[in-house]
Amino acid sequence: MTDTSKGTPEAPIGRRTVLIATGATAATLAVGVTAATADPTTDTATATPAAAAAVCTLTKEMTEGPYYLDGAYVRADVSEDKEGIPLQLTLTVVDDDTCAPLDKALVEIWHCDALGEYSGFVGGNGHNEPDNGTFLRGGVLTGTDGVARITTIYPGWYRGRCIHIHLKVHTGVTLTADGSFTGGQELHTGQLFFSETVTATVARLSPYATNTVTRTTLAQDSIYDDGGAASGLLTLALLGSTPSSGYAGTLTVGIEAS
Repeated sequence: MTDTSKGTPEAPIGRRTVLIATGATAATLAVGVTAATADPTTDTATATPAAAAAVCTLTKEMTEGPYYLDGAYVRADVSEDKEGIPLQLTLTVVDDDTCAPLDKALVEIWHCDALGEYSGFVGGNGHNEPDNGTFLRGGVLTGTDGVARITTIYPGWYRGRCIHIHLKVHTGVTLTADGSFTGGQELHTGQLFFSETVTATVARLSPYATNTVTRTTLAQDSIYDDGGAASGLLTLALLGSTPSSGYAGTLTVGIEAS
């Protein structure tokens, strides 16, 4: 992490680490691949992959950014006590060459809170709040279906970037007694992105509406390249009848497994 200001370009890929626990449920091969006809910005609960049109796509590598921390917790729920709209992520990790799901792949995420502050770096977006160095950081170990399920909140935004979540995928790590990990190989570093339509709705809700920093849209972002699911754009579905009930976010992450 050579850059600790939120208004500057993000640092290049290079750090290694990951966390993770268990938490996958049964999924068919259709869930473990990207459906060519799926709409990555759908906000209804009926969005499902189309098995007949399923293909495997390599998910684009993107910058790690300056806010990564080693030693994050191995856990499926990273929200801690942070206020925000619930977000349930279901990420399916597959080999982009064979479509085979990756078992025991460590899927790690980290992102800012509703006010655009990262744990370990609070104050960088102009807000004064407690900083325990752990909130909104963590991850899970995939099952034999390649699925990792992580509970968090919808991210906020900070100066110069659209709303996003950072992502790493590792294999071969050893979980440690202190709740972290050691070793392993980093196979993917990327970012997850959100429909501008959904984000605009969430931004009007509490506590996001109290973030007075100008929000960068998806189209204005310097990192997202308008590449859809292959560039990390999530499929979003309402968890209930209103946006306040939260969203489910799904994506197939195709990686070079060998």
